[in-house]
Amino acid sequence: MKKVVYKQGFTLVELLVVIAIIGILVGLLLPAVQAAREAARRMQCSNNLKQLGLALHNHESGYKWVPAWRREFPLTDTYAATGNPYFTLTGDARSPHGPLGQLLPFLEQSNVTNMFDAKKALLDPVNNVPPFPGALNNPAAMARVPSFLCPSVPESPSNYGPYFAPLGMPANVAYNLPRTDYAPMRGIHSWLAQCVGLPSQNTENAMLGTTNPITKYMVKFGEVPDGLSATFCFLEIAGKQNVYFLNKNITVQPAFINLNSFYGDWNIARQVRGLNTAVVPTPAASSGAQGCSVINVFNANNPYSFHTGGIQAVRGDGSVGFFSQSMDNQVFVALLSRDGGEVVTSEN
Repeated sequence: MKKVVYKQGFTLVELLVVIAIIGILVGLLLPAVQAAREAARRMQCSNNLKQLGLALHNHESGYKWVPAWRREFPLTDTYAATGNPYFTLTGDARSPHGPLGQLLPFLEQSNVTNMFDAKKALLDPVNNVPPFPGALNNPAAMARVPSFLCPSVPESPSNYGPYFAPLGMPANVAYNLPRTDYAPMRGIHSWLAQCVGLPSQNTENAMLGTTNPITKYMVKFGEVPDGLSATFCFLEIAGKQNVYFLNKNITVQPAFINLNSFYGDWNIARQVRGLNTAVVPTPAASSGAQGCSVINVFNANNPYSFHTGGIQAVRGDGSVGFFSQSMDNQVFVALLSRDGGEVVTSEN
């Protein structure tokens, strides 16, 4: 009698069950993996801010001032008279350096620092290379500095050519100016002041804000009576030159958008921000001001991050904190000013 041998194997039903179980497990694990990755990115973002805070302290220790929010140097008469259309855009032929560039030596970025003469204007011929005579082709300005970038932020364009074309810039030249996701704080804009019941005026009283030309726009740590631990110096305004509103990338920029609000390049004083507010369909949770909201609404002159629920910022003492988008607007404004006389505690 012939013996029948049955081959072992999965039935189709069993195979489908196994596939379904694997799919369920992947569905359960994927959010956890994504959350772990974002936690790592957020930690790196926090470390970048901590580096900026440490660099600020080292700068102040060495020079006795924090970096000026603008370092301006007059151009030579012959160069200023060339009719460079870039002046039309900036409205300032002095082409000031911003504070992030002044911190480069303290961030182990001396190789970038050595690409330009910090004692000359950004538009000075010494600081530029062909084909265009402007800071747009400064090799330092085109350098991508990892410490200025938050890894949670999606990649955004860095070519400002489309903006400059109407000013007569060569259409075939790409003006690549890598962004910063961290903005130095200069003051408070009038809308934000109104939002929290302050006089409607722009202020220059943040950690890096002063209008005093005698001190060359520099502030000492001793000129922060509110306390270093209660004063922001850098915070997240991320994702430029893309336009984000309530976590949506607006691909067609509205006509009301001011171009200067979306400059995100790190090398010039345009990136120093006086914070503003935004109007949203619902009022902020605790500000008491209808329609006023500050954090994670609009990445023009508003604090904006790609972290869930808030932004990160470094204070004058070098400590980094996470600040909820539901925090009281008045407390947030108090943390912006260096000499407002407000008392801010952990209970606020």
